Amino acid sequence: MNADIKVALVGNPNTGKSTLFNVLTGLNQKIGNFPGVTVDKKTGFCDLPDGRHAQIVDLPGTYSLYPKSRDESIVFSVLADKSNPLRPDLVVVILDASNLKRNLLLYTQVADLKIPVVIALNMMDLAKKGGITIDVDGMAQRLGIPVVPISARRQEGIDKLKEAIAFASKIALQEDTIDVEALAPQLIGQISKEIRVDHNPYYALQLAHQHETINFITPAESARIEELEHEFGFHSQKAQASETIARYNFINDLLYDTVHQKVTAQEETLSNRIDKVLTHKIFGFIIFFGILLFMFQSIFAWSVYPMKLIADFFVWAQSSLHHILPSGPLTSLVVDGVMGGLSGVMVFIPQIAILFGFISILEDTGYMSRVTFMMDRIMRKVGLNGKSVVPLIGGFACAVPSIMSTRNIENWKDRMITIMVTPLVTCSARLPVYTLLIALVVPDRNVWWIFNLQGLALTGMYLFSLVSAVTVAFVMKYILKSRERGYFIMELPVYRMPRWKNVGHSMYDRVKAFVLQAGKVIIAVSVILWVLASYGPGDRFQRIDQKYHQPQYAQHLKSDDLHRAIASEKLENSYAGALGHVIEPVIRPLGFDWKIGIALITSFAAREVFVGTMATIYSVQGDAEKMESVQQKMHTAKNPDGSPVFTVAVAFSLMMFYAFAMQCASTVAVVYRETKNWRWPAAQFAYMTVLAYLASFITYHLLK
Repeated sequence: MNADIKVALVGNPNTGKSTLFNVLTGLNQKIGNFPGVTVDKKTGFCDLPDGRHAQIVDLPGTYSLYPKSRDESIVFSVLADKSNPLRPDLVVVILDASNLKRNLLLYTQVADLKIPVVIALNMMDLAKKGGITIDVDGMAQRLGIPVVPISARRQEGIDKLKEAIAFASKIALQEDTIDVEALAPQLIGQISKEIRVDHNPYYALQLAHQHETINFITPAESARIEELEHEFGFHSQKAQASETIARYNFINDLLYDTVHQKVTAQEETLSNRIDKVLTHKIFGFIIFFGILLFMFQSIFAWSVYPMKLIADFFVWAQSSLHHILPSGPLTSLVVDGVMGGLSGVMVFIPQIAILFGFISILEDTGYMSRVTFMMDRIMRKVGLNGKSVVPLIGGFACAVPSIMSTRNIENWKDRMITIMVTPLVTCSARLPVYTLLIALVVPDRNVWWIFNLQGLALTGMYLFSLVSAVTVAFVMKYILKSRERGYFIMELPVYRMPRWKNVGHSMYDRVKAFVLQAGKVIIAVSVILWVLASYGPGDRFQRIDQKYHQPQYAQHLKSDDLHRAIASEKLENSYAGALGHVIEPVIRPLGFDWKIGIALITSFAAREVFVGTMATIYSVQGDAEKMESVQQKMHTAKNPDGSPVFTVAVAFSLMMFYAFAMQCASTVAVVYRETKNWRWPAAQFAYMTVLAYLASFITYHLLK
């Protein structure tokens, strides 16, 4: 879709900016990277009342144009860089109507950049409940721009906002909020004269503050600005302080004229009363543990029927294709290789959807912010701060965006430790592995009437991952040296009901990403693995066929048993089997056979490939006439001596290996990209592999 106008959404965190973005764009959105950097950006398209299309860019939340992190620096870069392809024609500044004094600071800065602005006055319902009355027309007249009252959560006022966007002026009409030139008149005048800033004093002042970090001016221009600062005795921090005081003087005058609040007795808000319980130093952690337990119980309980439907569908499809298509290598590749591998992962879509549904609800209600606040107490004891909790909690979903989010951590030591331990947190890629193995060896029965044993086992694995990450962080606290001190400042949003449409969007986006990203890897690995498992060196396969066609085998074995014996021996003598046998001496002390060894190797691309690999291996080995789900195949798998392959000891040993091992190529790549040095991902890979081997070895020998 072509855009007729570019619109940027700007606002403080927790003002409903992302909610408004979702309301305006619906599912017509995509996620990518801002040009030149690896910060996520969300863009989407919106139909306007005049028939035009608007491209909507959701900029990172920030309290000020003076950035404290790489994410926040994006805002000024997009708004000020005229060569940036995302530079907007119009900025919609989202303000929390119940907290205007804090929110208006960012507005005054954006307004002074002289880009056309529209204010979306969000959360008007909460302001009304708080006894706040806002003279919207008076505020619009005073500022000289459209001010539109909305409630993004309730989708109220959205049509009027679209009208304001459609009919907004192409030139900036807003009044100057402060006398910017008075802050550094000589410096601003000289920068405006020597560096083309279109006679915009605030743009020139921002260049003086940020010329060392922004990339849209030349090194020569940056050096010249530095010379001018020395010449005119410019002190950045003092200038920022003077600017902030001037802006709040303007804001106070504006609010005095346009906002009125009923004077009532100091009444404790509902959010504060809830926080006394949910963030209690003892009960808060008990409640958090209870919520986690409920989540993982639900993942097992609610996903049973949809998972069975998906598994049955793939079994039916594979069996039907074997009957319809002519027998041969191509049919075996498609049915046993590609479909076999995909079936092992697609069956976990319901569990992935449920997990992300819960995470979205916890974020939407405001509870996830409380978890971050509570965990700050623990983080400080291990040498981190509360900002490290955001990546760690995000690690439940995926380590890649979580590691990227560590850019908000200013302290180098805290950031590096967070990057090094985040992959230990159980991500969604481990979920298929855990649920498959738990379902194999943990009985599906209740204890104390309400707790399911399988759900308890899964909860234990998630909690174990958090404890492991915190423990490793504590050790690294003494390995990495830094004199910087970290700090944690966070605003807790008020509690709200979850927006079910947003929850649905989140579930859809995450499942779609899981299917597309995991699916590509699994198809590629499945094809390679099928080739390795279906062919062998020399004439081994021919000799196996000749061996089993001898009378002693053909006469004494049933047709099914004969087919299974031939397939099993061919697999063992294939290229994949040879590879598995090479590493078997190393992994045998962990309880793993050569087939599991193949899965360990292939899943270094991505952990969830383990399930697809097992499905492919057992599809190649199995009987085409008796298609079964991967779980059934693994349940009936036997060792040469007739004992089951997947015992309790082997299953938990495998889970311990996957709990620690760095089996994700994407994570290795993003760690390098964030640290700009291969030593960090190499050290991370090494220590996690050693921990995985030791934990797996100890678990197997304790349980066998």
